[in-house]
Amino acid sequence: MTRKKGKVGSCFDSFLAEQGILEECQERAVKQILADQIKAAMGKDRLTKAAMAIRMQTSRRALDRLLDPTNTGVTLHTLQRAAAAIGRQLRLELI
Repeated sequence: MTRKKGKVGSCFDSFLAEQGILEECQERAVKQILADQIKAAMGKDRLTKAAMAIRMQTSRRALDRLLDPTNTGVTLHTLQRAAAAIGRQLRLELI
């Protein structure tokens, strides 16, 4: 059996949409990127989770939820406080 070279089927986004999980996957991907960026900035500044929570004026437990890529229910206010705590600004855009 020989295989043809090139595309086989539709794009991965179409597959996820057919499965009914495209939006959830996109949410998790965005959250993972944000969490990774915050963790990287914390590492660069040598900030512990406890110190970061103090800068954000929140609990360490709330910070853990922010850094958890599976928890997509984070508010804009929390994201803005995290950005300010690491000397950054939060920028959102619709595309």
